Amino acid sequence: MRHSFRSSVLSVVATVLLLASAFVTSSVAATPAQGDDQTANKSTTAKTTHAAKSKAASTSSSSEIRELKDAIAAQQQQIQQLQQQIQNRDQALQQVKQETDQNAADAKQAAVTAQQAAAAATKANEYDTQDASAMSGLHTSVVDLEAGVKANTAGLDAAKKSLVKLEKPYQVPAAPTVVPAIAPVRVLSLDPPKKEGLTPGIMLGGVTVTPYGFVKATMAYDSLDPTGDDFPRPAFTNADTGPNNNPEFHVKARATRVGSRFEWPDASKNITITGQIEADFEGNFSRADNRNVSSIRSNALQLRLAYGRIDWNVRPNTDIFFEGGQDWTIFGSSALMNLFETTFYGAYWGNLYERSPQFRLGLVQKLGGSRNWRLSPEFAIMMPSEGNLPADAVTSSCTTTAALTTTCTNTVVNGLGNQLGYGERQGADYAKPQLESRVVLQFQLDKAPGVVPAQILWSGFYTGRQATVLASAVPLDAAVGADPKFYQKAFPRGVDNTSNGYGNQLAVSLPTRWFTVVASGYEGADLRFFFAGETLSNYNQAGGLVATADGFSVDRSSTVVFGTNAAGQAVVAPQRSVRGYGGFVQVGLPLSRWFNADPKGRNAGWQAYVEYGIDAANANDFRLAKGISTTAGGGPIKDTLKGVTVFYKMNPWVQFGFEEGKYQGFALPNKAGICTTKVAGLPTCTSTDWRSEFGPIFTF
Repeated sequence: MRHSFRSSVLSVVATVLLLASAFVTSSVAATPAQGDDQTANKSTTAKTTHAAKSKAASTSSSSEIRELKDAIAAQQQQIQQLQQQIQNRDQALQQVKQETDQNAADAKQAAVTAQQAAAAATKANEYDTQDASAMSGLHTSVVDLEAGVKANTAGLDAAKKSLVKLEKPYQVPAAPTVVPAIAPVRVLSLDPPKKEGLTPGIMLGGVTVTPYGFVKATMAYDSLDPTGDDFPRPAFTNADTGPNNNPEFHVKARATRVGSRFEWPDASKNITITGQIEADFEGNFSRADNRNVSSIRSNALQLRLAYGRIDWNVRPNTDIFFEGGQDWTIFGSSALMNLFETTFYGAYWGNLYERSPQFRLGLVQKLGGSRNWRLSPEFAIMMPSEGNLPADAVTSSCTTTAALTTTCTNTVVNGLGNQLGYGERQGADYAKPQLESRVVLQFQLDKAPGVVPAQILWSGFYTGRQATVLASAVPLDAAVGADPKFYQKAFPRGVDNTSNGYGNQLAVSLPTRWFTVVASGYEGADLRFFFAGETLSNYNQAGGLVATADGFSVDRSSTVVFGTNAAGQAVVAPQRSVRGYGGFVQVGLPLSRWFNADPKGRNAGWQAYVEYGIDAANANDFRLAKGISTTAGGGPIKDTLKGVTVFYKMNPWVQFGFEEGKYQGFALPNKAGICTTKVAGLPTCTSTDWRSEFGPIFTF
């Protein structure tokens, strides 16, 4: 296209020269002809005068032509220089495929503009306007070419920038200059993301995408495992273990995790848009016909995280952010033990956490100072969740004594169908969001290199639930002599029964060059969804009621007690949340740093942790929820973890872990002081599982 443009310009110049030459020739030739035909009788003086005028005109025309030639030659040289620059840019741009189409469009537009200018120049028919037209066309072409050069240069710079970003993931990370101290597990970072700070693996349009994940393979031995799980469940969740402690050995790879981080472009330098999607294979074991025999190794891929976040840098020291999607809850998840066992990850053993759909708003304020103080308050609207299990059916059995006393027992059958259909509904039935908040104060406790900042934080939540009993599910009154439809008449439209949950957490994480201490303490009510409170949610406070009968919620996951009070009125027993408490302390030891290991050597990745965790239920609430009586005890009322974890990082991508833990559960005896819970077929109030787990983690 540019060669065509050059030919067009040369054609214009040649046309101008031919026209100018023709005009001069015709003028000179016409002068004597006019003298022969029209002035034969004039004097010699008149001829001489006419010849002098013709000569002067010829001399003036020749001068103008030379000036035009010089101007055109200068413009042609400038065009050739610009064309050479464009050709050099084109050769560089060919190396970046993503910018080729745009550059070709720019070049095509420049050529079209030049052709239009040439066409306009050739339309001039008058000699006295040819110079101006030609100069105007050439000037326009030069301006257009300069604009094309600028556009191509900008495109080349942008393409080179993209190329450099794409090359970053393939660079080997620089070796550290010092062995880092122990960094606490912080799934919710306080520091805002940096604009264009994400190292991309893929560019989708203008969106930067960085895949990540790890392959984790472990083998684990449990000295006591009554449920057959490959993770340590709370004690006494099964009635017994069999003739022995039921030890188990597992090899698994379902802790493998995959995900991607995203960054979307924005015209403002003060707005950063990021996001994350993450999933793992810790889901259910498949029951499909082609996998029923091999279900033990057919683990479902299930969603962990999926959110987008917008950060607005209002001022150099102030960042406001909004997040929507599924992320870690700000209650509990802000401080966690670093455990090698990640399938249950210390659930009901002192680690308090969850992931939940949410809308979150927060502020990060830099306070400055020599320790780089920062303050971050956050607030979130969460999906109200209870962690209850919907059921498909209820089985009933009744017995009648010789005294004509009838006793009925209702058993809720744990059904998979409803849970697959809607998960759970009692939180959503409350028709109000779950509210969460946290405040984090961050500062640099130890200014030594390789030490991350310390944090002190509070987090809390408040929520509600509702158990709905349909009119058709209101029970009969089984009391002797009573109207069987007494409760149905009192509640002809059914019943709604509610309870509330709440929680508070205080936590600190204090990294230093010698060791790192992380501690968390929590208390609250109805903590089941956050893997605390010994799996308990609520109970019916039926004290003082007589002629009680059970009705079942519409999702068949809760029992609602109907009874008669002292005034002879039909009432529903209020439901109360089970209170709980717990926490942990973990000390991380940077062994390689202690022994001054070479930061670039193979011995730079040794770390050790010592941890203690506890989760417990309020004793009074536990007795009511479990129905502790003169004949029945129950558990667990408390679970504790004492463990040691060792990590060895072979290189930036490969790590080995080993963990030894003592998982102990405790039950309450009956009111006579006799333990009714069993292990290995024998009554006991203590359950102990010694657990060992080892394996590699390959990250990418």
